[in-house]
Amino acid sequence: MVRYRDITPGEMTPAQRRVHDLIVAGRRGRFGGPFQLLIRAPEICEHAAKLGEHLRWGTSLPDRLSELAIITTARFWRAQYEWFAHAPLAEKAGVPAAAVEVIRRGETPSFTQRDEALVHQICTEPVASLGETGLIEVVGIIGYYTLIGNTLNAFQVAVPEGVNPPFPE
Repeated sequence: MVRYRDITPGEMTPAQRRVHDLIVAGRRGRFGGPFQLLIRAPEICEHAAKLGEHLRWGTSLPDRLSELAIITTARFWRAQYEWFAHAPLAEKAGVPAAAVEVIRRGETPSFTQRDEALVHQICTEPVASLGETGLIEVVGIIGYYTLIGNTLNAFQVAVPEGVNPPFPE
């Protein structure tokens, strides 16, 4: 059962519309997912969108490691929509499909690349060997996608119709 309804741009307050337009004009190029929920508090939505944009595209980490951190966090929180949105991006960025599936099942994959094993370990255990900047960035990704996963789960955002949820309810 979904706990929200989408707000159309025409229904938005001026503050909400301003944030909506900023998000659409940004790297995402679209408005949806958690932002459809967060827009109800436009200042939080704006800050979260900026932070998320930086964490996805502005860190020193390659997309492969960022997306690995995102899907590992999504799995931890069993955030269906977050997994739906990012698992394909993780594979496209170079995370092995077999590792993505093992993570989806809640198991620990065997990585051939040391940095992937390290990011997965950081997401599941408190360890640090990526250097101070890399560690802060991974922790930031975990924190941000924890916010997103919890927001999506609180409102029971489902995957699109016709798509099987990646995790059992």
